[in-house]
Amino acid sequence: MDQSVKWVIEKKIERTIEALKKNNMEGYFVKDEKELLDKLSSLLQKGETISVGGSVTLFETGIIDLLRSGQYNFLDRYEKGLTEENIKEIYRKSFFANTYLTGTNAITENGELYNVDGTGNRVAAMIYGPDQVIVVVGFNKIVKNLNEAIERNKQIAAPINAKRLKKKTPCASTGVCIDCTSPERICNEYTLIKRQRIQGRIKVFIVDKELGY
Repeated sequence: MDQSVKWVIEKKIERTIEALKKNNMEGYFVKDEKELLDKLSSLLQKGETISVGGSVTLFETGIIDLLRSGQYNFLDRYEKGLTEENIKEIYRKSFFANTYLTGTNAITENGELYNVDGTGNRVAAMIYGPDQVIVVVGFNKIVKNLNEAIERNKQIAAPINAKRLKKKTPCASTGVCIDCTSPERICNEYTLIKRQRIQGRIKVFIVDKELGY
């Protein structure tokens, strides 16, 4: 990457981390997956109950593999052979997890987390329940403000995820959001976490690379 471009990105990350701190959330900048996993290992206690939200980033960074190592009581929503009822039960148990790991659709330079969910289980656990919430993002998820976060979801995250999940929605075939009323629409619950009452409950790790959608 061009050094001038890299410098601009790093300054954006610095502003975002400072804003997160003002909003009672902790922000961390890590260079790569190894540094990320090392830091996460120091925050996770062996044997503790851990759950995750739906996230491509958690797979890309090796976090899912870490959680499947046998060191933790991992509520694995991705385990093969799970029924719809099994998955629903994992979603409910996630509220009682010690730690919840997830990605986010966008993070603003004002230190806000913007998300759009299909059923709301992910954002519900981010907002309330687990004692510790760890959010992992690539620098590509950082946007200037809420308006850019909304547009990012409509133009990038929503169409790509609908395609990935093989949903029968207009955006999955055209790549463009039309604010549809499809039965398989994945954009249903819109949330903005502006601040945390419990200082440090939410920890955001920004990785120095593009991750997820």
